[in-house]
Amino acid sequence: MDAHQRRLITNLSSIIFLTTLIIPCILASKQCDFPAVFNFGDSNSDTGGLSAAFGPAPPPHGKTYFHHPTGRYCDGRLIVDFIAQSVGLPYLHAYLDSIAPNFAHGANFATAGSTIRTQNTTLFQSGFSPISLNVQFWEFSQFRTRSQLPTNPVFKNLLPKEEYFSKGLYTFDIGQNDLTAAYFSGMTTDEVIAAVPDILKHFSEIVKDIYGQGGRSFWIHNTAPIGCLPYVLEKLPIRTPEVDRYGCGSPFNSVAQYFNEKLKELVVQLRKDLPLAALTYVDIYSVKHNLITHAKKYGFEHPLVACCGHGGKYNFNPKVGCGATKNINGTAVLIGKPCKNPSVRVSWDGVHFTEAANKWIFNQIVDGAFSDPPLPLRLACHREAQ
Repeated sequence: MDAHQRRLITNLSSIIFLTTLIIPCILASKQCDFPAVFNFGDSNSDTGGLSAAFGPAPPPHGKTYFHHPTGRYCDGRLIVDFIAQSVGLPYLHAYLDSIAPNFAHGANFATAGSTIRTQNTTLFQSGFSPISLNVQFWEFSQFRTRSQLPTNPVFKNLLPKEEYFSKGLYTFDIGQNDLTAAYFSGMTTDEVIAAVPDILKHFSEIVKDIYGQGGRSFWIHNTAPIGCLPYVLEKLPIRTPEVDRYGCGSPFNSVAQYFNEKLKELVVQLRKDLPLAALTYVDIYSVKHNLITHAKKYGFEHPLVACCGHGGKYNFNPKVGCGATKNINGTAVLIGKPCKNPSVRVSWDGVHFTEAANKWIFNQIVDGAFSDPPLPLRLACHREAQ
């Protein structure tokens, strides 16, 4: 063993020793009392933003839990719903929803189809939302300012208190669409990889901007194994040697892993740049990949096939989505039908996960087993272990 290896082992031993001292102290400390959650993201955490702006998600979305569409592209609740519930808060209302919203405990700025970087296409051309992460921040910034202006007491009770913006939890689940949008535009894998640093540069700027407005606790999800999503597999056919033993597209998952590696490095840098912030990096990729590739072990089935859709190997057709109808003899007939039992399915509509899968994923991450630092959600305001 040379000197460099000895130093490396010594350093690692010191880190492990310090971690064993610090983590128990934090775990014994008072849990964070988050009075609000402010969420930024795409359809994985959209609770009605896109529906409010561009038209509602149709039935059977929402059928399992809410029993009617709520703007979520899911049969029920999303991970962000379980996050809010876990910290003792109501489900988040979409910022864009004008029908009886209550923002007293936060707001959701996510919209389906959102990307970190602004796209040079319209929603109707590409399917990607014009409400990119920078727009979501502008909405937040206005919301923060306007919510504190003098107003009718009735409305004041529907808005967060000033201190909630510094004490609240800021959650992020975005980036997946940047990768798929790049592929769908015709970029090669190498070109998508080359775009990652610029994508994350934009992400970094937004986190710093929120920090500048008082945000201190950040809960950041990495991106999913996009090569295992039915809509990617259907829209981007791949050669047999590039499909792994689970049926997932290896090149796409490799790009997602590269994105996540660089995102984690960015979070480490942000801890240095933002000394008052507590930044938690959550490895959603590993949890989702484990669920998809070992579905049967966890009581799920057909992980690469959409529950709600129409035809094809993956029950996904971009022209006939979940809830699509066809006019037959003057009657609208549902052809984008749901499966009989969404509770045992992973993919809801080929793009998004079912409520059952979302709940399973949340249960894996809530206690910090896939977090860096390895702190549970209830302690995500603490900086001591970073």
